[in-house]
Formats: sequence, structure tokens, C-alpha cells
Amino acid sequence: MRTLALLFSLFFLFAGCTDQSQPTSQSGTPNSGSAAVEDVGTIGFSALTLKNPFFKIIADSITQEAGKHGFEVIVNDAETDVNTQSKHIDNYIAQKVTAIIINPADRVAIGPAIQKANEAGIPVFTCDLQCVAEDVEIAGHIGTDNYQGGRLAGEAMIEALGESGGQVLVLHFKQANSCVERVRGFMDVVNAHNESDATGKIEVVAELEGGGLRDQGFRATADALQAHPELSGIFAINDPSALGAYTALEQANKTDQIVIIGFDGQLEGKQAIKEGKIYADPIQFPKKMGVVSVAKVVQYLNGEEIEKVELIPTELYRQADAEADPELQ
Repeated sequence: MRTLALLFSLFFLFAGCTDQSQPTSQSGTPNSGSAAVEDVGTIGFSALTLKNPFFKIIADSITQEAGKHGFEVIVNDAETDVNTQSKHIDNYIAQKVTAIIINPADRVAIGPAIQKANEAGIPVFTCDLQCVAEDVEIAGHIGTDNYQGGRLAGEAMIEALGESGGQVLVLHFKQANSCVERVRGFMDVVNAHNESDATGKIEVVAELEGGGLRDQGFRATADALQAHPELSGIFAINDPSALGAYTALEQANKTDQIVIIGFDGQLEGKQAIKEGKIYADPIQFPKKMGVVSVAKVVQYLNGEEIEKVELIPTELYRQADAEADPELQ
């Protein structure tokens, strides 16, 4: 009994020497020093669609860059559905995230969900795709200068069709403000060309919904080939829809008749340009978008003034660029 009492005494002695109040870091290890380290926080990111490699790059870039600043990142796939994305935002609010970044699935319809985040005091940032809904507060936006990119696409189409000109199909995705701007830039250049004395007039005979996806781009192009057998060109608002369009041309044996101008500069798109399937792309820089989005979040949370809208210019990427591209070697 005396031995047992001695063991209990020793236990309480050593237990009393342990500092049970020492704070722990996010990794669960004790922090050095006497001051507690404040939790940095969590960023919720709702991607338009992770099936598109472009948005997967943005998601990975945000996750990696945010990690450098001590943030945890929750990534969700909206699958191009505004209702799904609205639920993501509701969940972020319930989880009391520090900030939200989204690629809006619908430039207007996402407004009410963003308003809820505004009311909860959670800053919302948009990346690549802008929100144009009324009565919402967007803390900051980083994206591509899509209008400038659309103008480059128009110039590439004029270049590709040359003096012959011809009928052109536009594969659109009107839910996204970025795509509206791309088509606007494209049409401004084409219209200006048609109003000049230059040869090679271009007639846009159809604007069809391509969904920004390969399968929808394929179906829309196949339908257009039936209605407009004399097509000479296609402007697709991104690489997946451009690649879907090319598959439709292959099946109709019209790859030699019709040129495709895409948009994005994804690896598959660049490879298609190298192989001559796509004539050219105004290329974007999704990794940079992710990095700058996180920088804006950090600056905003630190109380710094930030540029509300920051647009990154595109660059026109042709076959010669693809042949010299180290990514494709």
C-alpha cells in the first residue's frame, strides 16, 4: 500500500509540472513562445468545373499559394450549375470561412448567394469569370482581359481566312461574362474588317451554345454543319469546345474546309495547334490568376487597398509558337 501511495504521489508531482495551457499550431505541435498563434483561416473556392483543366490549374494554384500564407482551402466543383455553386457559398457561410473565391457559374444568377456572404461579413472574390449582378459587393476580381483576347481571336480569323473570307460559326457560353467579352471583342474586329475596303468579308452565320465543353461543342458544330454546309471558320470560346468542334469536322470530312480559332491555351489546345487542328489561341495564364487571387485576399484581410479589378492580357499562340513550346517537346 505504501508503494502504491508513493506511485500516486510521483504521478501528481510530474503532472503538475506539465503546462497544459500551451497553445498548439494548426499541425497540432506546441508553439514556441508564450503568445498564442492566431489561426490564419480558411478560403472556400467554388470552381466553375474541375472537368476543364483550366479551372483545375486555378484550383491547384490557389491551394498551393494559400498554403504558403497558412490558409486551408476548401475546393468544390460547381459543375457549371449556379444552384450547386449557391449551395457551396451557403456551406462556406455556415463554416464561417475567412474568404470566398468563385468562378461564377452564372454572371447574374449567382447574385443572391453572394449577397448572403456579404451579409455574413465574408469577403467574396471572383476569379476569371466576373459577376455583374446588382447590389452585390465583390471585394476583388482577377481575370483575363477577355475583350482584348476576343479582338486577337478576330484578327486570327481574318488572317486564317485571308482574301476568301467566308461564313463563320461562334460557339458561345453566354452564362459567363468572360465569354460575352470574348465574343464582343471578336465581333468588333470582324465588323470593322467588313466595313473596311479589305477583301475577305466574314459573315457570322450562327452563334450556338457550346457550353464550354467538348461534347456540347461537338453537338453544336454537327448541327451547324447541317444548316450551314459552306462554313469556313469557327470561333470557339475555349479549348474544350474547340476540340469538340474539330471532332465534328473530322466526322464530316471537313477539316480541310474549316479553320478553328480557340481560346485558353490549355495543354491539349496547344497540342492541337501544333498538329494543325486549331489555327490559333489567345492564351490565358490560369496559374497566375490563382496566385494573384490569393494575394488579393491576403492584402484585403490586412486592410490594404487593392485594385478592384485586375485583368491579365492574352497573347496569340500559333503553330510556330507550339513548335517552339518546351511544354510540348
